[in-house]
Amino acid sequence: MILLVEDDPDHEALAIRALRKANVANVIEVAHDGAEAIEFLHGSGSGSHTLPQLILLDLKLPKIEGLEVLRSIRAHNKTALLPVVVLTSSDEERDIVSSYRLGVNSYIRKPVNFSDFAEATRQLGLYWLLLNQCPPIP
Repeated sequence: MILLVEDDPDHEALAIRALRKANVANVIEVAHDGAEAIEFLHGSGSGSHTLPQLILLDLKLPKIEGLEVLRSIRAHNKTALLPVVVLTSSDEERDIVSSYRLGVNSYIRKPVNFSDFAEATRQLGLYWLLLNQCPPIP
């Protein structure tokens, strides 16, 4: 399963389409803001569902910003080792540095061109879900 944390409906649709086009068969869950993402991962019902194999996290989110979501992911034993890829429009140095300090696995700036964005998302899915070997999740 992939958890896509994205508030822009166009980027959400494009990411899902690119992953499907790349034959990534994983279920894709979507959180539309930081609070939804945290609830999905740590909420009251979170013990009853499978954790994602990959989190694609936007930084500029309503309610709770992406860096706080990342901090929350890394602070809990059950989610601390999950692969998290920041996929954002921000190329601000402080966002990049903060993301890596908080333990992000990769930081990708969303390409402005939609076809480039689709290709970047496709490659992310292929690498993180097919090639990368993740540690076991407790």
